[in-house]
Amino acid sequence: MRPLLTALALLALMPQTVAHAEDGHELWLRASPLPAPQRSALRHQATRLQTTAHGPTARLALAELQRGLARLGATPARGGKGGTITLELVQDSRINDEGFHITARPDGQTVIAARREIGLLYGVFHYLRLAATGAPLATLDLASSPRVQLRVLNHWDNLDGVVERGYSGRSIWDWWRLPDWRDTLYTEYARANASLGINGVVVNNVNAKSTSLTAPYIAKLAAIAGELRPWGIRVYLSARWTAPMEIGGLKSADPLDPAVAAWWRAKSDEIYAAIPDFGGFLVKANSEGQPGPQDYRRSHAEGANMLAAAVKPHGGVVMWRAFVYAHDNPDDRAKQAYNDFQPLDGQFADNVLVQVKNGAIDFQPREPFHPLFGAMPKTNLMMEFQITKEYVGQSTHLTYLGTLFSETLQADTQAKGTGSTVAKVVDGTLDGHRLTGMAGVANIGADRDWSGSIFNQADWYAFGRLAWDPELSPETIAREWAAQTFGPAPKVVNTVTTIMMPSREAAVDYMTPLGLAHVMGTGHHYGPAPWVSHLARPEWNPVYYHKADAQGIGFDRSAKGSNAISQYAPPIAQKLSDPATTDERQLLWFHHLPWDYRLKNGEALWSGMVHHYDAGVAQVARMQVQWDSLQPYIDKERFAKTQAFLAIQRREAQWWRDASIAYFQSVNHLDLPSGSAKPAHDLDWYKEQNLPYAPGNP
Repeated sequence: MRPLLTALALLALMPQTVAHAEDGHELWLRASPLPAPQRSALRHQATRLQTTAHGPTARLALAELQRGLARLGATPARGGKGGTITLELVQDSRINDEGFHITARPDGQTVIAARREIGLLYGVFHYLRLAATGAPLATLDLASSPRVQLRVLNHWDNLDGVVERGYSGRSIWDWWRLPDWRDTLYTEYARANASLGINGVVVNNVNAKSTSLTAPYIAKLAAIAGELRPWGIRVYLSARWTAPMEIGGLKSADPLDPAVAAWWRAKSDEIYAAIPDFGGFLVKANSEGQPGPQDYRRSHAEGANMLAAAVKPHGGVVMWRAFVYAHDNPDDRAKQAYNDFQPLDGQFADNVLVQVKNGAIDFQPREPFHPLFGAMPKTNLMMEFQITKEYVGQSTHLTYLGTLFSETLQADTQAKGTGSTVAKVVDGTLDGHRLTGMAGVANIGADRDWSGSIFNQADWYAFGRLAWDPELSPETIAREWAAQTFGPAPKVVNTVTTIMMPSREAAVDYMTPLGLAHVMGTGHHYGPAPWVSHLARPEWNPVYYHKADAQGIGFDRSAKGSNAISQYAPPIAQKLSDPATTDERQLLWFHHLPWDYRLKNGEALWSGMVHHYDAGVAQVARMQVQWDSLQPYIDKERFAKTQAFLAIQRREAQWWRDASIAYFQSVNHLDLPSGSAKPAHDLDWYKEQNLPYAPGNP
């Protein structure tokens, strides 16, 4: 039997902590010392740390346990008396290959067990999470396995270092210096992802360049893969459909051309020779001008399956995005992905996942769940969320997206009766799929705080936790994040959670109340612009989505309009067919209604809209007061940055409210309800606001 490896033997391997200002760089892994009684109990429980596994990931797990305990103020004492925490590999039918089982025995011994070393690492991070959030540890007996197989971040990072829809600095991938220089950020990034159970990274933009598939860049990717591998993370590439022509010298990219298929097989072999655990390809095809199989009159399934055949011998997958809409298609944009993909159900290879956005338009502050969920039972469907906040205030607005993610996952598709939630589609339990996935468009950049603001880190955290378990409560996740990020003091955790939970709903109110959508400034998508109507493609114009006129407002997706409701299961379509039975939060998404339509509370639609705008602004003001109350408890750096950003959000919430009201009043010529203030400026003033250097690389 191999000897036990103890934590003391790993001390020399652990990164040394350097004192610096609280800039958010340590994310939720900073860990504050626990209160004295909990600290003492934890130190007694963890007097000795050891592992029976000896691979690189097991060594990381033991080192993380040592480091985490030290951060919590419970460094094991040399020669002290107390309990032992042992990491060991076991055969346990209660967990899968990435799961873990934590048991605190009556004799004071704690065992973190797993079938594979990655499970030990995940188990250690979970144990430390429990300790940091004040959970009882002396009687632990819990088993946990990820519900979703592929838990992947999609980086929209370009090879020049610019991040499309990035609001937190340049890309963390230094392609220029790779493969020779491997930045320490890669290990820090991998560690943060592993703490959440994220196990895959697509390193480049879905609007891909063929250069990513050339030999020099494969070598660079192999260097990144080497840094991420011990943390259980596989790398993937976004593939450009026309790469066989652009770097392969072929005259076609037709998926049914044998030469094209042979080129992709050879390219896959080349990548896997350099990166044996390469995950596979992500593809954006025939969308927003990107090339694809439809250029050759082939289907998305034919394109995906050709690539899938190339990577299948190596155990790879293809993630094929369903985000498609065409400039020459006059149908409702919300219908186009369903129309393209639903007829192909059952035609995709078994190592293909169709990656579907949470809603049918484009990552709006609120959208109904995408109708493809529940409509393709024979196809592996993968969720795509946007963690980066393209439409929800970008880097400065505090809008916790855990509530958005959970709202979508808990939506009931009714595909197989009540309880057929989107979560059950995504985790495979509804239709018996084994290959499952959830993707999040990353909000990560080279800013010291990684995500542009302290609270944006919570969205990365929430994505990872929900990818592991889609049933987790967003409030539970918010409390976890708050306790680990700011410390376990109840005043702090309770107040931060109180700020976070209604924050996204506040943004819906001051941006897109009652089901409005896509009224943001065009191109950069920052700030209000419901008046824009001059762009060449109809679906690029906000007026396309709200259709406001003197008679009413909203997009009619009933049978009398675009009939998009028919893409949902009959019980849902029946409810959506009538404004009275449509969720008022989505009312104007599905119906064009007169301004005097009566809402459930009895007030007219126009008055209700204005009151939502007012409520959103008022909620941000409350968030400011709540945050200010925490000044004695939060370090000055993170307190000041969040305070400044909330001031920006308060000012811009008012801008959103006033500009939107000014425009819609110019259309409906109605007075404001009693008690609501008129906009600060006239409509022309709001139209003249110009943001020529807005971030995000539109």
